[in-house]
Amino acid sequence: MSGSWDPFEAPFRVRFDESGPDGLVRTSTLLRYAQDIAWQHSDARGYDREWYRERGLTWVVRAVAIEVAGPIPMGTTLQATTSVVGHRRVWSRRRGDFRLPAEPVVAGSPPAATVITDWLLLDRANRPARIPPEFEAAFELLPATNGLIRVALESAPEDAVHSRLAVRPHELDPLVHANNAVYLDWLEESVLAAEATAVAPTQAGPPPGLTRRIPRRYRMEYAGSAEPEVNLESALWPVDGGWAYRLAAPGGADLVRARVDGG
Repeated sequence: MSGSWDPFEAPFRVRFDESGPDGLVRTSTLLRYAQDIAWQHSDARGYDREWYRERGLTWVVRAVAIEVAGPIPMGTTLQATTSVVGHRRVWSRRRGDFRLPAEPVVAGSPPAATVITDWLLLDRANRPARIPPEFEAAFELLPATNGLIRVALESAPEDAVHSRLAVRPHELDPLVHANNAVYLDWLEESVLAAEATAVAPTQAGPPPGLTRRIPRRYRMEYAGSAEPEVNLESALWPVDGGWAYRLAAPGGADLVRARVDGG
């Protein structure tokens, strides 16, 4: 992906409640940081939430790719940067890097974690809206050279692990649907449940503890939104040393397609 590198920087301290039993940051926390710093960047350029409300516009996450390359302990203050690295007519791609305090920022040095986010701009009717032309100067936009992140999955096998769930009130965001980070929590909960019952891990399957392994990678494509008080069904199965995950709405329409893989 070619694009500008006009980064916005902000610190994020990993709180106690944002960490898992191993004392390391939860993967979904990184998505929340990436979302928050994107809005901070927009605010700093003069496009705050009120600006979007007045025009009936909003950004939603269309897809993410996450790489956790190193352990990030509780209490660490991460040095985060975000930049728009490409765009097309109705969507833009951001890169967020999260570095440990002692990490030198030199060319080629990998951060502890990276989050690539494809954002889709919507109008009041939830239809894709053209990115305002003034954004090209404000964020130094260059055209995206690749398409949206996609996750292609085969049909779930007969021995896939299925579960039912619904959006709980505390998982709703101001758009009144499950926040994009919540889907990642659901994915990891499904993996942990499968590992605990030894349904899928085998010598040829995913290694145990994959959701806390370093390094690990995730790709998630959001095909729809999970509304409150709707029963959802997920399917999880091993594939290529990792896990494939599908979340579907009543009637079978995909809401999320995802993959998680280790090192």
